[in-house]
Amino acid sequence: MGSKKMKRTLVAMVLMFVALVGVIAFTNLDAVMSKLGFAPDDEAQETAALEEAERDGRQRGNDLSAFLRDETFFDPEVKFKSIETFSGRNVFLVMSSVAKDLRVMVVDSVGRLVTGTPFTIKIQGVGEYTDTDEDGVIYLDGLRAGEYSVSLNETEGFIVPNTITTIQVRQDIEYRVLDDIEYMIMTENDIDAEKEDKAVNGAEEAADGSENTELMFDNGSAKLGIDVSKWNKDIDWARVKDAGIEFAIIRCGYRGAASGALVLDPMYEKNIKGAIEADIPVGVYFFTQAVDEVEAVEEASMVIRLIEDYDVDYPVFLDSESAGGRGRADSLTAQERTDIHRAFLQTIAAAGYETGIYGSRNWLNDEVNMTELSDYRTWLAEYADIPAYDGYYHMWQYTSKGSVDGIETRVDLNLCYMNIDTSINHAKGAAGYSGVVNGDTGNVPVGTDDD
Repeated sequence: MGSKKMKRTLVAMVLMFVALVGVIAFTNLDAVMSKLGFAPDDEAQETAALEEAERDGRQRGNDLSAFLRDETFFDPEVKFKSIETFSGRNVFLVMSSVAKDLRVMVVDSVGRLVTGTPFTIKIQGVGEYTDTDEDGVIYLDGLRAGEYSVSLNETEGFIVPNTITTIQVRQDIEYRVLDDIEYMIMTENDIDAEKEDKAVNGAEEAADGSENTELMFDNGSAKLGIDVSKWNKDIDWARVKDAGIEFAIIRCGYRGAASGALVLDPMYEKNIKGAIEADIPVGVYFFTQAVDEVEAVEEASMVIRLIEDYDVDYPVFLDSESAGGRGRADSLTAQERTDIHRAFLQTIAAAGYETGIYGSRNWLNDEVNMTELSDYRTWLAEYADIPAYDGYYHMWQYTSKGSVDGIETRVDLNLCYMNIDTSINHAKGAAGYSGVVNGDTGNVPVGTDDD
């Protein structure tokens, strides 16, 4: 190779090396400047980087623990205000009609009533109505039969549906379970139970002192049972079974004597599950304070929803008693009360369950026209050695002062004269869910067992 050519080659290599160093230096300019002592102030550099990150929406610097020094990072006010600024709570309308009425409920995305807000609905061709008591329910009655279109007005803090919902208001009452009854069921956490749960035991007031408070085992066809509610507290059902108890009638709920709210008995689920697990056949009862047939259908609908998943062999009873003269239904006439009771009983029967009415001797004689309810079972409450009631009855509650192992309180004791087929599973989806639950539908005269 010639000397000139070699020199050109060496010069080219040097230039390539210098260019490579320049590229590397430019790429790492900050580091080079820092090494040469020309780097900007650290604090100024960090500030500039943060400002750039804020503009670009990127991570603020490389210090992943910086948030711990941010006094506002865990500030709930700042966080929640941000959420409220960009979103709202979704709400929806759920509606039902029994007869010439319309109930509109505002619920959230998981089906809970939305309370504390005066929502307003618009019914096309009728007008606007506001939930003034802010309970999530707007109820109208006295409507003409026909189709109604309903929408929910815009409400601050909520995302309302932008569609119009239609519903058919019926002319005549239909004794069928309401599809949306779940939205109306409350717990005792939602109400003042001391004011609402006011059933007065009329049989106890009329007791003549001759009642038998012991367990009455019968060698014939009568079965010994109990009826229980929250007042009996926690129950050891295995011990109750071993004590000889053959059935249990369990209170599932009540309508509030003051407000009219539908309330779940707080011990219902624990009681019905415990009894069934102990192999004790069950029935249920509900304390009514309905003031019209629409409310009676609501009560019956609640009961059906509460029992449909359980094997309920014994009848569903309507507890017809006074609320001490101050209850919302206490002033009804005997005929009004009879019509309302019939609506409850027909709705229960239409769902495929045996049903009947519970009451004391004086109540059944004076406050209800029992001849008009003769198609249904009668559960008599009379605390005497021999009942003086001259009507027909299928079960007899003979004392409220009984004692049963496994129950720490006094408990009601009953004799049942009905033939109950406990071999059929009456839970929803099982073979016995629809149709008449108990095979026999006849009445039981006083002093006569049903065989």
